[in-house]
Amino acid sequence: MTYSDSPGAIYPALKRLERRGLIRGRIESGPGMRRRQIFQLTARGAAELKKWVTRPLVRADVIRGLDEVMLRFGCSGQVGGPAVSVRLLKSLETELTSYIPELHQQLSAGRATMPTSGRLALESGIRGYECLLQWTRYALATYEHKSSKIKE
Repeated sequence: MTYSDSPGAIYPALKRLERRGLIRGRIESGPGMRRRQIFQLTARGAAELKKWVTRPLVRADVIRGLDEVMLRFGCSGQVGGPAVSVRLLKSLETELTSYIPELHQQLSAGRATMPTSGRLALESGIRGYECLLQWTRYALATYEHKSSKIKE
């Protein structure tokens, strides 16, 4: 899944979602002569969105789909509340915690024969994942702190 915010991508995507019955559009009058189309999720669309946001996170999501994971996370609070957001973050933490050591092993095993550019690219990827793991733990702590404030 990719995201593009260009009108040439958004409007055809909205039409496809409308044809599938996931959203419903209506024309609304704006100031002056300007009219705009407003889209709203249908019940079916809300169910599909919830299914997408709450589907289990797998290793492939971490390797090739982090943009989608973050989009799912961005929607998670609205779709299912803090519990869904925390569940997604915990899954991300689990996947990253097991994947990062594997990357370090690849780096150690190949360091002697890897071209410098390849080694540096792998190190960049590892650092990116380590940074994401650090952020994930920060986000979880943020939810825990927020939850403890509510209980007080």
